[in-house]
Amino acid sequence: MNGIVRQLGFIIVMVAVPLVCWYFVFQPQNALIDSVQEDIQTRQEKLDEVEAMAADLEDLESIVQNGLHAIELIESKLPRQQDVESILEQVWQTARSNGLVVKSVRSKKPVTAMVYMEQPLDVELEGPFEGFYAFMLAVEKLPRITRIFDLELAKITHLSGPSKDELPLGSVRADFTLSIYFSTGRRTVSMEATR
Repeated sequence: MNGIVRQLGFIIVMVAVPLVCWYFVFQPQNALIDSVQEDIQTRQEKLDEVEAMAADLEDLESIVQNGLHAIELIESKLPRQQDVESILEQVWQTARSNGLVVKSVRSKKPVTAMVYMEQPLDVELEGPFEGFYAFMLAVEKLPRITRIFDLELAKITHLSGPSKDELPLGSVRADFTLSIYFSTGRRTVSMEATR
């Protein structure tokens, strides 16, 4: 019986050693491996987020460059304060070439529009509607930034004032405010200082 007990004890020890090893060695090691893998997964997700942010920053840089290009384009269309009169002369020649009579122009006080200035002018024109329409298209195509607002259009048959000349059928009187935007030169200097 001693031999059977010894063999049974030996078998129990042989079965117990792997179970004890599994419980005290392998199970904690597996838990440690799982926690390390979770940590690796979390760090990989953070790295992916950083890479996505870096790609967004490259997109943001191109957006900023496009914005700066748009600002330069708009600034190139803004005359200096001393060039406003030449823009006005272009507008009046456009009106005359389309058969319109400039009845009056009243200058208002220049208005600050952000870092640029706006020179509003109250204008009264008379002439054929087709000429007025062509005038509006020509003003729109000017290389400088202008704006027409508060437009009132009325049908007329005689020129106002001392001449009282007959006008062709379909003539109009147009009262509107024409604004010409111009640069005082401060914006360009401040942008160059920030670069």
